[in-house]
Amino acid sequence: MKPKHMLSIVAAAAVTVSLAACAGGPAGGAAEEGAHAGTVNWWTWDEKQAESYKTCLPAFQEKYPDITVNITQYAVDDYFTKLTAGFVAGNAPDAFQNSVEFLDSYAKQGQLEPLDDYIAESDYDLGVFNVGVPAFTYTDDKQYALPLDWAGSAFYYNKDMLKDAGLTEDDVTNMTWNPEDGGTFDKVVSHLTVDENGKRGDEKGFDKDKVKVYGIGALGTSDYLGQTTWYQFAAATGWTMREPAAWPTSFAFADPTFVETMDYLRGLSDRGLAPKFGQFTVGDTEQLGSGSVAMISGGSWSATTFAKLPGMSVGIAPNVLGPDGETRVVMSNSNGNMLWSGSKVKQAAWDWISFMGTAECQESAALTSGSFFPSIPSAMEALAADQLEKGVDLSVFVDYSKNEQLEPSLAYRNGAELKSELQPLFEAYYSHQRDDDVWQEAADKAQEILSKQ
Repeated sequence: MKPKHMLSIVAAAAVTVSLAACAGGPAGGAAEEGAHAGTVNWWTWDEKQAESYKTCLPAFQEKYPDITVNITQYAVDDYFTKLTAGFVAGNAPDAFQNSVEFLDSYAKQGQLEPLDDYIAESDYDLGVFNVGVPAFTYTDDKQYALPLDWAGSAFYYNKDMLKDAGLTEDDVTNMTWNPEDGGTFDKVVSHLTVDENGKRGDEKGFDKDKVKVYGIGALGTSDYLGQTTWYQFAAATGWTMREPAAWPTSFAFADPTFVETMDYLRGLSDRGLAPKFGQFTVGDTEQLGSGSVAMISGGSWSATTFAKLPGMSVGIAPNVLGPDGETRVVMSNSNGNMLWSGSKVKQAAWDWISFMGTAECQESAALTSGSFFPSIPSAMEALAADQLEKGVDLSVFVDYSKNEQLEPSLAYRNGAELKSELQPLFEAYYSHQRDDDVWQEAADKAQEILSKQ
């Protein structure tokens, strides 16, 4: 799967930005491996990051005057195809942004350069990152990427609808959940739901077949990882998806707690409190903006978009607390910077990605864009402070990190095959084509695919 937090890409053509070498450095020529010189080509799928990391180039150039950096961005639909073609043709970028999904396949193909020796020789401290490092540790215990960004989920809600329902921001900030009765989350969602006659979802006479405003956006999803939908609910109970946690050989889809969680979430649509699977063809920001839903679970990458919805004041609340009233789990994805094993300028490429992995550079890039979360805490805090001045409160996401509530989406084998086999099963369940028997099938398929070398 392409990570859920890949930021929206609208450009179809590649955009290239260069900083020419000076002080006698090579102009576009190769340099001997091990030299702090040469031309480094770095690729990303994110147009915002492509532009933002330009701000790091002057300081990098001052430190490494004999290195030229070319930044190239391709639309996400083309990015991995072009990257694979580059591997085959022997002209892949020297360094590139990558997702956890492709770590296994690229490493098995020998296309990735381990970073351990570079880290040791340059005395680079992986401890600067608070998220992402374990996700890019492969089965050989080598490190293959430096974290570049991260993302999680939260609830976005219409403040006016919350007020009209007589609910407070504390009510949504402290929502608890359990699979038996739904906890206070269920109470909030029920009361936010309104039918065409003005009856609320928890009032007598509520018509579930004629809903004007749903209390929560659809939580049923074909996404087999459920980053912005079901995962927070299941994990808050103490349920663990992966066994073992790193490079799992099974997914616990047949666990009774997981099955109960899915039953509850599908039941929200059956009760008229959430739209049915596939009912809306527009995205989550459009659903909230249209007034069709009062609250929605969405990705952190959409925070600034929600904040800019015209004529609407949008609040951000954290993921639910589990049955114990204390456990809050946030699946965090992280993209990373990798080196191509076939590069002729590996040292220079390392110099560039390790510079990108500094607080100075990540803060500069994040403040320029405002569209992605940097993986270094101080840079994230600087971004949050900057966005607060612009009317966007990202404190929920900062608190996730401070409270150690982020659960990394660790790598696993054969992600593309898992997606093709598992997502149709999730879709069949949420569309009522299948029932609880689907989960044993999903668990069996996952074990079969994860166990393949």
